[in-house]
Amino acid sequence: MDEIWERAVETTLDGQRDTAAVRTLTLDGVVKCVHSRLPHPSLFQKFPDLQQLSIANIGFSSLEQFLRLQNLQKLILSDNQIAGGLEFLVQARLESLRDLDLSNNRIQEIDELRVLAELRLVSLDLYECPVTRVNDYRSRVFGLIKSLKYLDKIDVD
Repeated sequence: MDEIWERAVETTLDGQRDTAAVRTLTLDGVVKCVHSRLPHPSLFQKFPDLQQLSIANIGFSSLEQFLRLQNLQKLILSDNQIAGGLEFLVQARLESLRDLDLSNNRIQEIDELRVLAELRLVSLDLYECPVTRVNDYRSRVFGLIKSLKYLDKIDVD
């Protein structure tokens, strides 16, 4: 499975050899996850200064062993099957992460979002997740994640 991911990354880079200089990597829909998991974190170790990563629409459901990318500022995980396990994002020590897009996933409960308060998120997108239908959704999420300024691309006010 990791060979498929490696080829997908190579194709996305389109011959660029200096992986340390890559700041943005978009892997949307390039691989459909067979085991509902992301590739092994070592695949991304060659991108130490990656600031934006998009892994949308690949069908994964587990964030287990999420990659440790210390400079990552924006993470797009939309259109997958994530239903929980957000603690793995915190365990990955994504200290620079400010923008997280989890739209169109399977997150259902406000309490599942509680762990995200440990990150310093400024923007969180949960559009089309079941959790958005919970009573007082917006006020409750802003109450949980104090650093948040934008929820579903709408500001706190």
